[in-house]
Amino acid sequence: MPRVIRVASDNATFQQIEALRRNREKRHRLGLFLVEGVRAMNLLHGTGWPIEALVYADGVARSDWAHRLIADAAARTHYVLAPALLARLSAKQQPSELLALAHIPDDDLARLPTPPDLLAILFDRPVSPGNLGTLIRSGDALGAHGLIISGHATDLYDPETLAASTGSLFALPAVRVASPHALEPWLAQRPGVRLVGTDEHGSVAIDAFDWRGPTVLVVGNETRGMSAQLRERCDAIVRIPIGGAASSLNVASAAAIVLYEIGRQRRHAAIGTTTERRSV
Repeated sequence: MPRVIRVASDNATFQQIEALRRNREKRHRLGLFLVEGVRAMNLLHGTGWPIEALVYADGVARSDWAHRLIADAAARTHYVLAPALLARLSAKQQPSELLALAHIPDDDLARLPTPPDLLAILFDRPVSPGNLGTLIRSGDALGAHGLIISGHATDLYDPETLAASTGSLFALPAVRVASPHALEPWLAQRPGVRLVGTDEHGSVAIDAFDWRGPTVLVVGNETRGMSAQLRERCDAIVRIPIGGAASSLNVASAAAIVLYEIGRQRRHAAIGTTTERRSV
């Protein structure tokens, strides 16, 4: 049975929970982050991500969904707050009825799946939690196996990142590394994996590039693009042909376009292989 802690005032317990919403240093020191939103909560529970605590209001009517999650989720602690305190924790106009404190996993590249058709995304020094979360959502939807974040970056576990990912943070393994150099031992164990960068001045259009091999797609910083170190390390640099008055695309939008093209080519290759086998 979980431990139940009732919080009726703005005490030290409440302040520690509230700090997880706004304080990056506190999140990483405690190894916990705040989860809000029905889809995010469902994926948190459904993927088996470790849950430290559930947070909900005392003495209020709850939906069947909230009752089920409170009963089924394996959380060590339940914080039962005064309704006004729960409203202060929620980032939504209509306060959420249930939140969670989830564990931050280790930044270990071994957490990333590496199938023969590997498709990983390397996001170099992202600064916007909205862009990072949107890219996580796109990667989850469009067939990526994992995400690597390199360098000094916005916080992967910021509430804005989680909100923009709409819970896909729990479905797409994501790992942070101090610099691109930290990837070298991981890449050395996976010969044949290409690093392919994206840049408006890339030498080849994305639809003219062969994406069928195992690939790490490199996406640059929102304002400065890829670092010089990454640019030199890339096996190829591709571009998205664009027209109109726009001179460039938002980084998350551009990544989604490239991911779709990768998936399109791989689906067509798989269909071609199946047809070829049937004809033999």
